[in-house]
Amino acid sequence: MAPVIRIGTASWTDKSLIQSKRFYPKGCSSAEDRLRHYSGEFPLVEVDSSYYALPSVANSIKWCERTPDDFEFNIKAFRLFTGHQTPKIALPSDIQAELATHFAAKPMLYYKDTPAEIRDELWARYERAIRPLRDAGKLQAVLFQFPKWFLPGERAWEHIDECVERMAGYQLATEFRQRSWFDDKHREDTIGQELSRGLVHVTVDAPPDKMSAIPTVWAVTNPKLGILRLHGRNLATWDDKSAQAASDRFNYDYSDTELEDIAGELANATAGLERLHIIFNNNYEDQGQRNAKSMERIIRDGVYKRPRRRDLIDPEEHGH
Repeated sequence: MAPVIRIGTASWTDKSLIQSKRFYPKGCSSAEDRLRHYSGEFPLVEVDSSYYALPSVANSIKWCERTPDDFEFNIKAFRLFTGHQTPKIALPSDIQAELATHFAAKPMLYYKDTPAEIRDELWARYERAIRPLRDAGKLQAVLFQFPKWFLPGERAWEHIDECVERMAGYQLATEFRQRSWFDDKHREDTIGQELSRGLVHVTVDAPPDKMSAIPTVWAVTNPKLGILRLHGRNLATWDDKSAQAASDRFNYDYSDTELEDIAGELANATAGLERLHIIFNNNYEDQGQRNAKSMERIIRDGVYKRPRRRDLIDPEEHGH
């Protein structure tokens, strides 16, 4: 059975997207208007603001109210939970005060240096904040995007197991940014470990010749959901330390030929999968939105027959 395919972008409020004035119509300037417009164009979005700071209950409720009943969200895990360096400003003010001694000596906080009681509190706040999305049936996955210094091994899987335990009742997806997870020594074990835990394996598209980017590895580790995230193939900006925003690093406009090649891989790569999310993370100006629309068209008209609804591309219903 071929999967239902839903396509969307990473975020809907990137500064360069709004400034481009090519996606949102004139007068669509409030947070509510933008989300309502976006959710009228796409059936899926990835929330990335939750990586930079803890999300809020109020925002989750608003997101539910402002989107159609069948709209879907994936949401990023907070940066501290994935082992990224976390600046003081990313934390709630009361937590900042409790960690004043730490930040007086160091500019960044890492998970391993975070007191246990503060870890507990941050996990609890994060879970409470995203619960309205889950309770509304709109949250599909919590994305844990681990940094390039997160290396394969027993300690890494112990941390992932902690994340699974902390987020009991939620579907977790794992994306690794260290290519050794998928070298000849570790690839089989990585996929097997994801499979044994029911984690959603995230397949990525990134610059193919860049050693700091992981390769495209297709795998189904949870039959209910698969995720493909497209970061663009910009070799020049992938490791650009001077980039002012993530959109500068992922500045890439996929050609139709490139998208057709990717779409051609889907039938074999997603065998046995119920649902596939395709997320465009090339978020410079309106590149992601335009490429997402092109991918919708390519899949609909090139690989599969026209679906019964715009937002559900379900080839099985049409004999494919």
